[in-house]
Amino acid sequence: MILFNKPALTGKEEIYIKKALQSGHLSGDGEFTKKCHLWLEEHFNAKKALLTTSCTHALEMAAILADIQEGDEVIMPSYTFVSTANAFVVRGAKIIFIDVRPDTMNMDETLIENAITSKTKVIVPVHYAGVACEMDTIMEIARRHNLIVIEDAAQGVMSTYNNQHLGTIGHLGCYSFHETKNYNCGEGGALIINDERLIERAEIIREKGTNRSRFFRGQVDKYSWVDIGSSYLPSEINAAFLFAQLESAEEINSYRLDCWNTYYKKLRPLEDAGKIRLPYIGDDVAHNAHMFYLKTANLDERTRLIDFLKQKGVHTVFHYVPLHSSSAGLEYGQMIGEDKYTTKESERLVRLPLYYNIMLSELNIVVDSIYEFYLKGDLL
Repeated sequence: MILFNKPALTGKEEIYIKKALQSGHLSGDGEFTKKCHLWLEEHFNAKKALLTTSCTHALEMAAILADIQEGDEVIMPSYTFVSTANAFVVRGAKIIFIDVRPDTMNMDETLIENAITSKTKVIVPVHYAGVACEMDTIMEIARRHNLIVIEDAAQGVMSTYNNQHLGTIGHLGCYSFHETKNYNCGEGGALIINDERLIERAEIIREKGTNRSRFFRGQVDKYSWVDIGSSYLPSEINAAFLFAQLESAEEINSYRLDCWNTYYKKLRPLEDAGKIRLPYIGDDVAHNAHMFYLKTANLDERTRLIDFLKQKGVHTVFHYVPLHSSSAGLEYGQMIGEDKYTTKESERLVRLPLYYNIMLSELNIVVDSIYEFYLKGDLL
């Protein structure tokens, strides 16, 4: 069986975990956490990076920093993971869903202003598949309406928009280091703070609402409870694992891009024949090959393709069920405007196996099986 995903391993994870164990400091913010913070800040030109236990927690911290209150409205695409919405719902916000663009599956930036009301507080662009949303337009809309932009860049580590790293463009950015992501530590995330006015409070929220970070910097004589917060720090074991991944980030990125380009080149004739659609990458973005997907003609064809590939020993999956059609989405949110593409396009999408160190021979099996499906069905 060719698996859909295998978590990346570089070979240094066990070495660094052993060092963390020997250090005697296993809780958060030790040597490896600091190394990860510095790496993210230096490589992405970020003002401040803080590791978290997940991207979900990074989003929850961002919601607190945005001062989300009961009744506030937050605009986001419906085609996203539940954490994007949940982080704001738990603060009492109403989620305003808008349609996606069919080319990138990102939020349609031209629909944002029609969704803005006097209650709107935040825009959440989700960079699907590590391909950037139209951030210049989104940031300009936010500026005109005095709104906060929180980037859900869970899939976007190492991707850029106009040479600026995703997660560093909005006021806040959120990364995921879940095992399904390009760089992982099993479970983990990071909050990127791009508005310097939010840095000190972000540290407090992350430290259970205390000014502990200021205490360790010698800025206060003792630390105490000063704000709301929770325990969002990952352990040093997670940070040690992650640092091994970050050290090899360029190598992992290059490998994945080679695989992505192989898929694209080999499957392009099927797209040219009008049988499938392949991902679209704009001129102003550099993606990180987080995933490779294709789109079938319709839901029935997708179901048959996934079943056929499974019989060939190839594990493929579809992705999100649009949030606005879920029971919680109906309770806590509202779709503004027409669902022209979100549901229709989501029902066509198939994600192919792609991970660090997948073999070329395996990629060829996937491609050959896809061609066999279309040839067998006399669709080509």
